[in-house]
Amino acid sequence: MKPQNSDHILARMMALHPKIIDLTLDRVWRLLAALDHPERALPPVIHLAGTNGKGSTQAMIRAGLEASGKRVHAYTSPHLARFHERIRLAGDLITEEHLSAILDECYAKNGSDPITYFEITTCAAFLAFARTPADYTLLETGLGGRLDATNVIDTPALTILTPISMDHESYLGDTLPKISAEKAGILKRRVPCVVGPQDDAAMEVIEATAARLGAPLIAHGQHWHVTSEHGRLVYQDETGLLDLPLPNLPGQHQYMNAGAAIAALRFLGADADACEAAVTTAFWPARMQRLRTGPLCKIVPQGELWLDGGHNPAAGMALAEHLKSLPKRSTHLICGMLNTKDARGYMTPLAQVADSLTAVSIPDEANTLPAETTAGIAEKVGLPAHTAASVAQALRDIVQRDPSPRVLICGSLYLAGHVLRSNG
Repeated sequence: MKPQNSDHILARMMALHPKIIDLTLDRVWRLLAALDHPERALPPVIHLAGTNGKGSTQAMIRAGLEASGKRVHAYTSPHLARFHERIRLAGDLITEEHLSAILDECYAKNGSDPITYFEITTCAAFLAFARTPADYTLLETGLGGRLDATNVIDTPALTILTPISMDHESYLGDTLPKISAEKAGILKRRVPCVVGPQDDAAMEVIEATAARLGAPLIAHGQHWHVTSEHGRLVYQDETGLLDLPLPNLPGQHQYMNAGAAIAALRFLGADADACEAAVTTAFWPARMQRLRTGPLCKIVPQGELWLDGGHNPAAGMALAEHLKSLPKRSTHLICGMLNTKDARGYMTPLAQVADSLTAVSIPDEANTLPAETTAGIAEKVGLPAHTAASVAQALRDIVQRDPSPRVLICGSLYLAGHVLRSNG
């Protein structure tokens, strides 16, 4: 019998639990026990949570550690083009053969018991990590922290909280303190935590949680600082100052992500060369990524094409600030969003810097906002809006109105993944 590939196995896993998000750890603990607890055999774990910046910060930490000669596992979600992006083993994306084998093993061990897609695939990642030698494991939470499937490590080497803001309110709570309590749920007794810039309401919750657990904080504004001066990134903490190039990941918000990554690397004993590699060699797709080749780029030969997967008000503000910093050029958005997101909050800051928005529905996504709804919200915040049946059609429409535009495709990681696949 021909072995099934990972896509077929993942499709089977989707049927194991009717609810896509169901925050509890009981099912994870059950399957991990059946797998003989691979989470207890991982290389030292660095666990990240937060609303924005987790992926970029993780990418920078990985770049710094790998520049030091370390082998690094990395787990992230969601994927953009292929599921394999979620699991990186000692520096390399997991192979199709390996992925299919561990998914099949987890599926067999779980049997017919209910478990969510994210839970069973997280257990599969732990299984792969435990069986592959490495020096560190970077774990990014999927949603929240306290009840996230990744939050099963008793004593990580380090935890990291990137900026926390309003998002996923229906699952994490309708106030910033409630959401912060969920995110701070990754803190562990006596385990240090690097903390990125936070609103006061979030920081109060983090500090209270850390005090209760005796977890030392390495906090922005208290224990480390980062600024840009004369086109350089200046990082300072209690051990000294680093004068580094600006991050290669675009956007001023990446300065703070870089600061958190450097704070983590310094805690882990990395040297200045590793910190420089962290900010100059990290790559993280769909975060103000410039697309330069592919069929979509050919539609705008005289323009610029950018892609970003940010989808909440904080991401909208960061995008707007970055667009302001670019050389002046007419800017048009192609936007598709999920109906679970604060579309108005996301678009409001962008209305100050964009000339138009063309709304699209996200292909093959049940929770997409219809293009007409997205366009209506854009009009309400002052953005002249259009609709299109596809991203390619939106690009053609924009070029007809403006032959040399700057175009930003934005609003959802799911849309970003569709764009990367369709653009080759």
